[in-house]
Amino acid sequence: MRIIAIEEHITTPLHDGHRPDTPRRRISVGERGKRLGHDVIAELHDIAETRLRAMDEVGIDLQVLSLTQPGCQSLAAADAVAVATDANDRLYEAVKANPTRFAAFAALPTPDVGAAVRELERAIVKLGFKGAMINGHTNGEFLDDRKFWPIFEAAQALAVPIYLHPRDPHPAAAQVYFDKYEELSAAAWGFTMDTVSHFLRMVFGGVFDAFPRLQLALGHMGEGIPYFLHRLEDHTSLAAKRRGLKRTTAEVIHDNVSVTTSGNFSIAALLCAVQVLGVEKVIFSVDWPYESNRIAVDFLKHLPLGPDDLEKIAHGNVERLLKL
Repeated sequence: MRIIAIEEHITTPLHDGHRPDTPRRRISVGERGKRLGHDVIAELHDIAETRLRAMDEVGIDLQVLSLTQPGCQSLAAADAVAVATDANDRLYEAVKANPTRFAAFAALPTPDVGAAVRELERAIVKLGFKGAMINGHTNGEFLDDRKFWPIFEAAQALAVPIYLHPRDPHPAAAQVYFDKYEELSAAAWGFTMDTVSHFLRMVFGGVFDAFPRLQLALGHMGEGIPYFLHRLEDHTSLAAKRRGLKRTTAEVIHDNVSVTTSGNFSIAALLCAVQVLGVEKVIFSVDWPYESNRIAVDFLKHLPLGPDDLEKIAHGNVERLLKL
């Protein structure tokens, strides 16, 4: 069975140079490395030797590489353009060196929307990338703001998906919810809280009415949305109609969203996603190097699903979405 993982991260010296080295991050990354048994920071920088070895050890055939969070979304416009261009050039070289093992999502300098559109077009048309990854809010601004919509227009025209990946929550929310509880502010809860809120703002802001063919990917088993979609729909369907939206949240999710298993290796959660969304909407991911390839692949191979459904999750669905 071919296995493709699509939320697999790298970093670059230029990106790191713009990223604050906070005590919380040092503790978090250090503790994660101890739990996983590898150096997370070192593996983010390795786009060849140890990465390929770790893939081979568990039978991952291909990774779709992306710049780790916060990517360009925390930078001033000029810095964002420089970081995105540098990262995408490095990703292109990695894919060119190992074309059967790697593909890539573009980093986009969303602080400069015009530059983000141009970089998306360059990455897809000239570099052969398969889509783009945006890491949450752009310096506190969300993608429902119409100034960002040219990015969606370009993605729809190019027929490539955007992966909406988490980053640290909006500063105002972080201050209110996580003061004195910083360990909850990232992957444990803050990432999900911010990403779900961001996605729902896009839905209720009319993004998917304006761009009905736009495809979006959400990681971490859809950030929990399959679990509470029924309640969400029950309490917002009339509000969606009142806003003049053409479709409800559930309809948008079924038409425009795929979810990945990145960093959420719960069989119960996956079965929920399959039952609510359909198996065609679920895509395998690891979230390397923040998660374990071994644990992820073991989870995949022991899912209580038939062989055809396993093939869809392991590679078929993503081959269709990314035109691999």
